[in-house]
Amino acid sequence: MQNKNKHPLFYTTALSHINMKREQPFSGLAQFLPAGTFEQVLPYFKEHTIHLTLARERKSILGDYRRPTVEQPVHRISINATLNQYSFLITLLHELAHMFVFIQYKDKVSPHGSEWKVEFRKMLIPYLGKHFFPPDIESALINYLNNPKASTCTDTNLYKALYRYSHSKEGVSLLEDMQINQRFSIANGNEYIVLEKRRTRFRCKEIKTGKMYLFPSIYEVRLISEN
Repeated sequence: MQNKNKHPLFYTTALSHINMKREQPFSGLAQFLPAGTFEQVLPYFKEHTIHLTLARERKSILGDYRRPTVEQPVHRISINATLNQYSFLITLLHELAHMFVFIQYKDKVSPHGSEWKVEFRKMLIPYLGKHFFPPDIESALINYLNNPKASTCTDTNLYKALYRYSHSKEGVSLLEDMQINQRFSIANGNEYIVLEKRRTRFRCKEIKTGKMYLFPSIYEVRLISEN
């Protein structure tokens, strides 16, 4: 859908716990992106009618794309505002790739099929080799682009590289940074002890029940102090 509106561009924030949204000047989006990339993404929003919303943190998704409907005849993209700048850019390009696939194919292809993979690669490649990303993220991105997945969280190396640049939380880390016999808790409060490190998973015992579980190495946990 081509953007016929010549008025200033805005994005919407929906960050409060009450269901209120506020429009912000589009230039403010630059603070969420790596230096120099705002100018690269701006043309997408000038050429297409896109309603961009910055959302509160959602555990299940980093962003999403919704196609135009009769009730809302615009492309709608939402991104978690809590993402670090590199994750934010990758997620934004991920969702824009969905938009371009919809424009070309409508509902005739699968959401993360070959058409989307081609489009996503095409969108990301111009950002490589320009020092927009730190070397470790760029290296992981290049490998990831060999076969992009539905989420960057499913690529262990890329997820770990991006995680290093996220805001640190006291006492919280990835499980792969834990040592044997260290104790940790997860979001629901259950407590575990690390028994064995495997290639991409950790075998852990739930302290209360004694049951064994396998956790992915990139699972975020909270360390339980020995005291």
